[in-house]
Amino acid sequence: MHILVVVVGVLCLAILVLTLVSVAMARQIGILLERISPVGAMLNESGPKLGELSSKMVLPSLTGEAVVVGGPSLKSTLIFFLSPTCPVCKKLIPALKSIQISERDWLQIYFASDGAQKKHLSFISDQGLEIFPYLVSSQLGLSYQVARLPFAVLLDKEGIIKSKGLVNSREQIESIFNAHESGYMSIQDLMKQGPAIH
Repeated sequence: MHILVVVVGVLCLAILVLTLVSVAMARQIGILLERISPVGAMLNESGPKLGELSSKMVLPSLTGEAVVVGGPSLKSTLIFFLSPTCPVCKKLIPALKSIQISERDWLQIYFASDGAQKKHLSFISDQGLEIFPYLVSSQLGLSYQVARLPFAVLLDKEGIIKSKGLVNSREQIESIFNAHESGYMSIQDLMKQGPAIH
């Protein structure tokens, strides 16, 4: 009987210690999450700078009439650079379709790539991209110095580059919009300008 009381006492003490450790760890995790900055689109310093007027180009679309990129327009434009052989690009297409529906009042999404038109026509059909302007132009990619994919550029109604960068997730695409809406050119810029978190 005496041994049973000792064992129960030791177990109660162990549970109390584990509870205190769990509370302390939860607190430390909360502090860590507060200090971690949000990760936005990975900015590319090459090519035209944020805040500059984009070069105006009239480009044919594989899904309809020619479109004007870089000039004044009724809506802001997100140019999403992709490749039919890029698995991350394919993964983001459903998110972009959803974004186009939810943000259609102020945003138009263009898909852009380069290479042989035949593979792009097949890709458009496979991915259901017929309703989007689909531009196949090496000139467009060169003008924005697109080196890696997937890459996104956001132009406002005046054709000014508001945000751009390498995007690997829906959150990074949305960070481009958040940067635009906040008045800062990027999430990273917002974090530099904003008050430090202690």
